[in-house]
Amino acid sequence: MAATSLAGQTLGKYRVLEPLGSGGMARVYRGYHPQLDRFVAIKVLRSDLVEDETFYGRFRREAQAVAALRHPHIIQVFDFDTQDDIPYMVMELLDGDTLHARLNEYRVRSETMPYGEMARILLDVLDGLAYAHQEGMIHRDIKPANILLTRRGQVVLADFGIAQIVGGTRHTVSGALLGTLNYMAPEQGLKGVSDARSDLYSLGVVFYEMLTRQPPYDADTPLAILMKHVNDPLPLPRDIEPTIPAPFERIVLKALAKSPEDRYQNAPEMAAALRQATEEAAISLPERISLPLSFTTPDAPAESVAVYSGTSRAGLKAAPFAAADTTATQDGSWTGQLAQLKEQEARKMGVTAVAAPPPASTPLVPSAPLPPVTGRQVAQAILTAFTIFISGNLILAMLLGVSRDIFARGWPIELLLMAAGFAHIMYKTRVIWLLIPTGILMGTGFLLIYYNLSGNWHQWAFLWPLPLFLVVGVIWYTASKATEGKTELWSQSIGHRLRRICVVAIFIFTLMAIFVD
Repeated sequence: MAATSLAGQTLGKYRVLEPLGSGGMARVYRGYHPQLDRFVAIKVLRSDLVEDETFYGRFRREAQAVAALRHPHIIQVFDFDTQDDIPYMVMELLDGDTLHARLNEYRVRSETMPYGEMARILLDVLDGLAYAHQEGMIHRDIKPANILLTRRGQVVLADFGIAQIVGGTRHTVSGALLGTLNYMAPEQGLKGVSDARSDLYSLGVVFYEMLTRQPPYDADTPLAILMKHVNDPLPLPRDIEPTIPAPFERIVLKALAKSPEDRYQNAPEMAAALRQATEEAAISLPERISLPLSFTTPDAPAESVAVYSGTSRAGLKAAPFAAADTTATQDGSWTGQLAQLKEQEARKMGVTAVAAPPPASTPLVPSAPLPPVTGRQVAQAILTAFTIFISGNLILAMLLGVSRDIFARGWPIELLLMAAGFAHIMYKTRVIWLLIPTGILMGTGFLLIYYNLSGNWHQWAFLWPLPLFLVVGVIWYTASKATEGKTELWSQSIGHRLRRICVVAIFIFTLMAIFVD
């Protein structure tokens, strides 16, 4: 983005007010939406980072995925658009502190955040991450400056997906586009590969900093920081601060394992371990954060800080590590500014046309990359599918004691069992082409179950083309979806749904095979 400020201009239907700060990828402004009569945060991405000709299409798709996230611990994205080649996102404006600012205040006082508050913050972040990871979104830039602590006692995760939106462009800035190196997992910094476990590593670094008031690795250059994450043994937290509860140190050690396989594999697993550690350490866990809103020391005077969503990235943080992040002081002048803006808008009514609302939203195409599927996961998926088939047949064999005609009436259920297995493999491996055998087996199974239970086999004389239409239709639909690209998340979603449909249908048709005459 150009160095000139956009303050005073209009982006879409938003009035751009004063800048709140700038970072490695964007500049953030406070804005005003006259129709809704509210302040917002407008994050304007730097133009020099979006020179890729395919960026705008990616920006829309990725921003749609981010805006689709609905969770109390994830910042809400209201809008996204481009104007005059300026891509921007509009997010809610929150009142409170960043965790980064709060930790700096504890540093000034040479104090440590209460352990219960630490656990509450981490659990809320993990709750948000669990939801986002399930939706196929990886944060890629977990750090204290992106964790907001609101005055209502909420913990809100900001800047979700921003690194992903810009990270695919050809322009690269070491560490700035795919995370902040002090918090970056080894595989993310070294290979550019990240998944849910990379986010948990970054959150482990945040926990380390909360416990010890310093990062586990720091150096004079970004490369040196990265190599320490990759090669250096982790300095034990209790060697730095002996009063740290041993169960908390255990959480940090597992979260910061060099190999992703040795870490917590998902957010719920880490959250369960953290709750157990809190109980073992006999630490009271508050329902909501209740941190003091301000400290009063000569070095950290009390003030009410306005935190905007998508807090500006502070670039690559080396020494001094605790550099202040960008904030804006909220005071009574905001009320006066709002009144002036209302008056200006009232004068303009009937003179200047209000900016037209954006067109109806296009269908959501979540396109954030998911973690790569390993050979072990493929083998486990195939084994599980085989187990589904064998278990289903064993259950049917057991039901022979209820009705000896169950196989005579319900033998087509075997096709649904095989379809459920293929759907499970599709769900786990995210291979879209598995929809072909899954769809053909399901459709054929439903047809044969109908014929077998109803006895209307004579209808085959004129319905025999149905299986041909089924095969052609499934192949055509699968091929058309495959050509759209970025089908991994869709494949996972449809595989999960088809698996559930098969299980429910098997249950219903089994009952019908037993009781229908």
